[in-house]
Amino acid sequence: MVLIDTSIWSLALRRSSSALNETQVHLVARWKELVRDGQAALIGPIRQEMLSGLQQREAFETLRTHLAPFDDVPLMRNDYEEAAGLFNLCRSHGLTGTAIDLLICAVACRLQTPIFTIDQDFLRYRRQIPIRLYEPRLAFQGERLID
Repeated sequence: MVLIDTSIWSLALRRSSSALNETQVHLVARWKELVRDGQAALIGPIRQEMLSGLQQREAFETLRTHLAPFDDVPLMRNDYEEAAGLFNLCRSHGLTGTAIDLLICAVACRLQTPIFTIDQDFLRYRRQIPIRLYEPRLAFQGERLID
């Protein structure tokens, strides 16, 4: 299982494929593989982030339909407590994070699963929190993407 962050869900489901650069296309392909293999994990707060900010009701309903097949990983009281503790830990080291980001970290730690994200904040959190980041096979040779 891989906990997929909003940044990846958004590339896959909110952006037009014609608007993606080569790296983003590759990331969406990896997301599709995880979905196909039944390894893509979603939590409710990420679902909420995905559905928030859509101005048109039709876009909201379309995205809700796309997300419907994905069950939310159940969250536990300890996840919220751990997220608050992680927030405090990061803060004590001069790092600020969002409540949802640190909840993602707490859930990933509990499940011992990597986080698939392009949000650079998680690289900073990783300095203080024992999270693993999913790293799809990406390599660059000049301007060409190599897999």
